[in-house]
Amino acid sequence: MGFQIERIDHIVLTVADIERSCAFYEKALGMVREVFGDDRVALRFGNQKINLHLVGQEQEPKAAVAGPGTGDLCLITTAAPQDVVTHLGSCGIEILEGPVPRTGAIGPIMSVYFRDPDCNLIEVSKYET
Repeated sequence: MGFQIERIDHIVLTVADIERSCAFYEKALGMVREVFGDDRVALRFGNQKINLHLVGQEQEPKAAVAGPGTGDLCLITTAAPQDVVTHLGSCGIEILEGPVPRTGAIGPIMSVYFRDPDCNLIEVSKYET
């Protein structure tokens, strides 16, 4: 092959309410809202971001089946899994599962699962040392 992929730069979530999604990700996960382009909105964290598309007003090109609740994301943290559980609980977020052992891209992780306001599945994980 003539090239290799280095990393993920951004992903896109289609959401029912951009303001509600921003408030959730800012409070629950410490992401930072960023407005770019023609009033587009993203959630920045580290060197990555999640671009948000409002359902019915998605940017082209888009996924063949773009809709709220179709995302399944794993995000890595350095925080202890129990600290994640405690923080999410203080935000009123229901834990679906975890902490539970899983396998990440580069090794064993401990994961906590919950849903965002659009019912996307969010997994926050810490690599085991």
